[in-house]
Amino acid sequence: MHIDLTGRVAVVTGGANGIGRATARRLAHSGARVAIWDRVAAAGEAAAAALAEEQLDVHFIETDVTQRLSVEAAVLATVARFGGIDVLINNAGITRDAQLVKITDGTVTGGMTDDAFDEVVAVNLKGVYTCTQAVVPELLKRGGGRIVNASSVVALNGNFGQTNYVATKAGVIGMTQVWARELGKRGITVNAIAPGFIATDMTAQMPASALDAMLSHTPAGRLGTPDDVANAYCFLASDLAAFINGAVLTVDGGLVIGT
Repeated sequence: MHIDLTGRVAVVTGGANGIGRATARRLAHSGARVAIWDRVAAAGEAAAAALAEEQLDVHFIETDVTQRLSVEAAVLATVARFGGIDVLINNAGITRDAQLVKITDGTVTGGMTDDAFDEVVAVNLKGVYTCTQAVVPELLKRGGGRIVNASSVVALNGNFGQTNYVATKAGVIGMTQVWARELGKRGITVNAIAPGFIATDMTAQMPASALDAMLSHTPAGRLGTPDDVANAYCFLASDLAAFINGAVLTVDGGLVIGT
């Protein structure tokens, strides 16, 4: 299935590494001009340079999605570079995992900190809100567009030790459905993807026993790849998904079925 995004301008937040970088590459190979927004300048510049070597029109803009002024500056820089924005991929996200309370021998010995909770909310939830609110006026100028948000299968089923992360990803689904209602009549579709276990730098640091447990619950028999998720982002950003709005697309190898 060929996806043609020629003439479109796409923003990918958290686009310097992993799923974000794969998504920037996939969109660019489909003809889009792509702005990578990321707060890690060295990684973002390296990603843009590597993609430029493939003759892809990709530009890096240092952006902190938790800071409104930074996001607003990134919008201006993107429009100055490319002339507008048609697609927003809200991909940026972090984890700060811990149990709500850690119990040892029947006694509470620790737990998630307020800082860990607030930091994840700031990036994964508030960042999606801030970027979307800042970009929508540019989509309206183009007569419509596509917004695709990163949720997770854990938003649907929960996950041990991830109170903060699950809360944000469930919140993203809720915001997606609200915005689909609010913006659909303006020609803007808003959808979310819910990846399962994806082979990234983060999962590479996990113990082998934990990875084996993931695989045992995934009927496809493997971890997903960043390209698996990038393909889903690209589809929902395209005209092929013009009548899909407010949906949550799981990209999990059947994980929900297998658990």
